[in-house]
Amino acid sequence: MQLQKLTKTDEFSSVFSFKKRFYGAWLIINVMPNHQPQNRYGLVVPKRVAKRAVDRNYMKRVLRELARLDLKHAQGFDVILQVKTTFKPVDFLKVKQELMQLMQRVQKRGTQVHTTS
Repeated sequence: MQLQKLTKTDEFSSVFSFKKRFYGAWLIINVMPNHQPQNRYGLVVPKRVAKRAVDRNYMKRVLRELARLDLKHAQGFDVILQVKTTFKPVDFLKVKQELMQLMQRVQKRGTQVHTTS
């Protein structure tokens, strides 16, 4: 399955300005309905979370792979996965579980998000 990406600054800005967020221990998920049959994703790993590029790139690779495999729960959203706290390879399963739980919350509240726009 090919992962659809958010690439333009305007796309990121519109999702951030929609202000629908779900918080976890490691991640913040920003969502906005896109009225398309599939989700589009963006990743944000700030330097304040991980100073070294190697660590930021690892987190982006993990999130990209988890998004590719798992995020079929909620459809029709623009999703930005934002790292809140640094995670290491030993935390992989916990991060995966948290992402699944957050996306289930997105799906559960997805109808509310769609009706407010």
